Amino acid sequence: MERRVLRAHVKQEEEVSSVSNQSLGRDASDGTSCSLKQRLRDDDSLQRKRAYGLAICTQSEYTPTIFDTDIGSSRFRRSSIGQSQAEPDKALSLLPLAPILRRRRGQVKVEYDGKEEPKHWEPPDWSKQLGHVRQMRSARDAPVDLMGAEKCYDTHAPDEVRRYQVLVSLMLSSQTRDQVTSAALQRLRAHGCTVDNIVNTDDDTLGQLIYPVGFWRTKVKYLKQTSVMLQREFRGDIPNTVEGLVRLPGVGPKMAHLAMDIAWHQVSGIGVDTHVHRISNRLGWTRGGTKNPEETRKALEDWLPRDLWSEINWLLVGFGQQVCLPVNPLCSVCLNQHSCPSAHQASPAKRPKAGSPRSPKTSRVKLEPGSLGLGLPPPSSATLVKEEPLATTLSPLLPRKRKSKAKTFST
Repeated sequence: MERRVLRAHVKQEEEVSSVSNQSLGRDASDGTSCSLKQRLRDDDSLQRKRAYGLAICTQSEYTPTIFDTDIGSSRFRRSSIGQSQAEPDKALSLLPLAPILRRRRGQVKVEYDGKEEPKHWEPPDWSKQLGHVRQMRSARDAPVDLMGAEKCYDTHAPDEVRRYQVLVSLMLSSQTRDQVTSAALQRLRAHGCTVDNIVNTDDDTLGQLIYPVGFWRTKVKYLKQTSVMLQREFRGDIPNTVEGLVRLPGVGPKMAHLAMDIAWHQVSGIGVDTHVHRISNRLGWTRGGTKNPEETRKALEDWLPRDLWSEINWLLVGFGQQVCLPVNPLCSVCLNQHSCPSAHQASPAKRPKAGSPRSPKTSRVKLEPGSLGLGLPPPSSATLVKEEPLATTLSPLLPRKRKSKAKTFST
């Protein structure tokens, strides 16, 4: 049955009063017997009203608990015994509808079936491996210990000049060995490694001073642009934030974090270069492996305690220069050879470039003084040496050619 909306209170009172007056007028002649009949009719009507109200509330998903308090009073009394089916509907339309009771959804609680909540990830045995690296680096005789950025600046210079020299040494060290970087910075210090002096130096002279560092032409341009920016915006000093340092031309996140640590003595992050990137992936210190130094930095900072951020750079750099080499690492002398996932694994074979130190070497054949064919002595007393290239080994994937045997003829 369709629910009906409760009408205005004034209209309800008028309808109820009219029904009551009509019933009282017709029953006035009956005397005292009318009151008994009226009570019976009222009880029957009340039961039917409650039955219809319960059915309506059940079909409409209402809770039939709240009804009008005057439901059994004279407001709803009817005089006629044979009421039509429309009369109960009219009476039921006057009944107030029960409010909608909505169920509240309880809070969802995440429970683990016999398992603990996932903890912060960290590589296994990393503390033991770090202790072994400290033990192998206890002598501190690697190139980074003797000629790194911490050893290149002038200790007697003013603070702003010292910080500028630290930044210059970091800019020159990119793709360059520490020995070459240290020698170039010594020449710059002899020339005058200050912001004003570098700005006033022409590019040719500056290139001759820093040569042969890697990409020296590009670094000449970066040094001039950085020095001009420091002179205009920072009064000859370097920025004291990572955001300010990475704004400088030629300065990346690695240089910025190392400059904050060495120049300003503030630990802002881990300086990750090629050595730290390589060793961290070999030891399994990066979850799932990383593809570049910036990803390695974020992976290490996620689990490595902050008090080790300043130490980890020079530890792994020196370790990579002496033991964990890029090619053919010395795993047999490494203390982590039993816990390192990459221990005793051969490096991928690559064909060396022509003229490189690992290209096929030449054999030397000594020639006697009278074996030149003309019977003349050599121009000097030194023995001539003829260099002949050795036969290069073919790749196992390529088909090997059969060597033809040389035929000897007797004269």
